[in-house]
Amino acid sequence: MTTASDWVAGARPRTLWTAASAVAVGSGAAAAVDEFAWVPALLALAVGLALQIASNYVNDYADGVRGTDVDRVGPDRLVATGRATPTAVKRAAILACVAACAAGIALVALTETWWLLLVGAIAIAAAWTYTATSRPYGYEGWGEVSVFVFFGPVAVLGTMYTQAGSITWWAVVASAGVGFYAVALLLVNNIRDLDTDLVAGKRTLAVKLGDRDARRLFMLIVMLPTACTVIVAFAQPWVLISALVALPSLLVALAGRVGAVRVGAPLIFKAISGIGLAYGILMTVGLMF
Repeated sequence: MTTASDWVAGARPRTLWTAASAVAVGSGAAAAVDEFAWVPALLALAVGLALQIASNYVNDYADGVRGTDVDRVGPDRLVATGRATPTAVKRAAILACVAACAAGIALVALTETWWLLLVGAIAIAAAWTYTATSRPYGYEGWGEVSVFVFFGPVAVLGTMYTQAGSITWWAVVASAGVGFYAVALLLVNNIRDLDTDLVAGKRTLAVKLGDRDARRLFMLIVMLPTACTVIVAFAQPWVLISALVALPSLLVALAGRVGAVRVGAPLIFKAISGIGLAYGILMTVGLMF
């Protein structure tokens, strides 16, 4: 019998900061132009979290059915370990999508931004087609692109637009910084799983690049948010406080460069999660000043 703790673990709570951070920065951007609104912000957060959870359950279901997760190195998954049936996990993913749709409809109705329904539909389609199709794009090396787009520009700028009714150039740059940390998190997993993914026929970006070049890309991606901070600071000087994560980012980047991602993935994963969350919080605070 699947327990409540199993379902919580299956939702992968350590990844949920990616959605929360994006909504926080988007709300901070709205506050920077004196348009912050609590209700749209909370609804956007509900959409982001529900979609993230749905995506995690979809991946668990699809990878489990394919057998990709049988020999995985990372944390156990519900379907692969038999803790939940594929049908139950698929149902959980659908329920999370329904929750995201409900919050999304409420958000666009409140803010009269009906065209964002199309964006939401694309986001849901992306969550399902990442792994749950006959030719999933996550198995062809496009996962990092999708994560960047949806947990960077789409989430940040969508949140800002529903509150402010406009988007600024510096918010676009800030959204890229948030997206890069989400990409770094996915890269950690894909570099860690490089060998087993290769055997399973899962051609992630890490598999395509190979271990050395994947680690080089990881190092670059981890440092790019600091560059984004400097650019945003030309318009919003207080965001420079988010540059406080530059040193820990550099240390993690160097660890990845020398191969620690392969041997110490859990620690690197936690480090990126903490740094990414801190970056989002500090960026949000800086934008609100």
